[in-house]
Amino acid sequence: MTTAAAVPQDTPQFNEAELTQLGTRAFQGLGLPREDAADVARVLLLADLFGLSTHGFSRIESYGERLQIGGINARARIKVDAPAPALRLVDGDNGVGPLVGMHALRAAMDAARTQGVGVAFARGSNHFGPISPYGLIAAEEGFASIIGSNATTTIAPWGGSDARLGNSPLGFGVPNPGGDPFLLDMAMSVVARAKIRNAMKAGQAIPDNWATDAAGKATTDPKAALDGFLLPIGGHKGYGLALLVDLFSGLLSNAAYLTHVQSWSDAPEQAQNLGHFFILIDTSRLGSPQWLAERMKDFAAILHGSEPTVAGQPVIVPGEIELGKLQRQREQGIRLDAAVVALLRQHAANARD
Repeated sequence: MTTAAAVPQDTPQFNEAELTQLGTRAFQGLGLPREDAADVARVLLLADLFGLSTHGFSRIESYGERLQIGGINARARIKVDAPAPALRLVDGDNGVGPLVGMHALRAAMDAARTQGVGVAFARGSNHFGPISPYGLIAAEEGFASIIGSNATTTIAPWGGSDARLGNSPLGFGVPNPGGDPFLLDMAMSVVARAKIRNAMKAGQAIPDNWATDAAGKATTDPKAALDGFLLPIGGHKGYGLALLVDLFSGLLSNAAYLTHVQSWSDAPEQAQNLGHFFILIDTSRLGSPQWLAERMKDFAAILHGSEPTVAGQPVIVPGEIELGKLQRQREQGIRLDAAVVALLRQHAANARD
């Protein structure tokens, strides 16, 4: 599951409506039409509500820099084609990733409503944030989901000596009428590069199973790790799973894949042409909401009933931690890093109605 950096308690605090408005205005200030900016803000807001601060509004820095130099198209004209009743092909026109992701999610949901199953392949996109926001939106509409994206190369092939595949995220969601959905959001590496960057900024060492140096040797030095390669989860099995995600999100979507993906940090002015895939199942075709709720409740109860090996650390179902943070922050307010807030306000000041 995607991890988050801790946010100090003396940081600026917002309610959901305030942060939605600020985030939307910030992306308007970067040139997006209001409706498009609202789509981007919705995804990044949910990321911050989940506690995934490395993938929330902090992304205004990298997204904003690329929008300002033309590496991302602020006025993307996204197109959706339907080559088959349950299939949608989305051309993102090099738009902001969360905007392309929301278009693809809606396209897949529309197909699933009529066909029972909907599949959307998106191309011409960029970093689209974490997967869990899309999974939650789908679950709230009654759809089970399998969602993935490819990414800039940061992982070496198993047994290889240079980066040839990305840390491609993969997520699953299952709705739970009246309760918390199942949400699993994970990258293909042991940790995301953002966590290593945070360790370097804090002057902290990292565990030696997170990454290797440029020579392929395990390291505890975050700087050496950032110059080297991320290690995949599960060894060769994680390598295979990462390739599968890239085949679906990159190759089948007609987007870039493997080393064809441009690095947003090394070549920020160039289009990345990332790809995403959304596979949705309309659970209402499988049974009533009561039927699903009862089975999901029993499913969680079986897991929660396992005696924990460490006192005070009960067994959890994926998504419970993030959804707990979402509820608390909706009630108590959302805290953001002061530098992120300053950047949001800077861009929002340029917004035009």
